[in-house]
Amino acid sequence: MQTAEDICPDFPEWPESWHGVKEDIPYGQGLLDAMRPFVDYLISSGLKKKTIRNHMDNLWLLGGEIIRSVSIFDRYDIPPVENLMRNVDEDGGPFCRHIHSEEHQKSYDATCRKLHKFLVTIEQNRPSKPAKDSGKAAVEGALSRVRKE
Repeated sequence: MQTAEDICPDFPEWPESWHGVKEDIPYGQGLLDAMRPFVDYLISSGLKKKTIRNHMDNLWLLGGEIIRSVSIFDRYDIPPVENLMRNVDEDGGPFCRHIHSEEHQKSYDATCRKLHKFLVTIEQNRPSKPAKDSGKAAVEGALSRVRKE
């Protein structure tokens, strides 16, 4: 199976590319860690490499906007995965200052909606009292259910 790095070799360096101040880098790493299961899901879904790369390009934009907001408003206290969930919904994602066409906006919002659906599915399948290491099991269980849809 392919990896995120096979499709986008600079994926591990995204936190560096997003940062404006040094505090942004560890926060960005948390965002990247929260995005990786979604990217893995996209890869396992059998989508074409070009489609996955398009989604990853949109995730890079999303991460940059989240980091920018966190940095401007000094909101490092919000866990990255929670911030990710707050920024995507059934309508799409937050405003992205780098998008200049309606077509690109539709693509970005489609990625954000898909990510939202994925995150909601994981959250719904999370045990109410997580046991040790149950997070991985919850993600794997959610992945199997999302794949069936």
